[in-house]
Amino acid sequence: MMDANNSLKNNRSLLAKRKETKALEGSYANIELKKFPKATEAQLESIKHRIQNENKQKRLKLYVVSGFVLLIFISFILYILNK
Repeated sequence: MMDANNSLKNNRSLLAKRKETKALEGSYANIELKKFPKATEAQLESIKHRIQNENKQKRLKLYVVSGFVLLIFISFILYILNK
């Protein structure tokens, strides 16, 4: 129990020596925030449709490649079973 108390005391004494507070020094008073343009409803809709079309194309490519790999795998299994 005495060792635990000594360990806690040593940790408390090390707490003052840490340099964590130096990383937080400084001020954000002179920081300029970026101004982003506002998007209209039409722009948001066009972005939405473009992203949906891109996702459809990616999904279609994934299905085609998966089907092709599955076809090759099935033909390989059938080839081995017929041998």
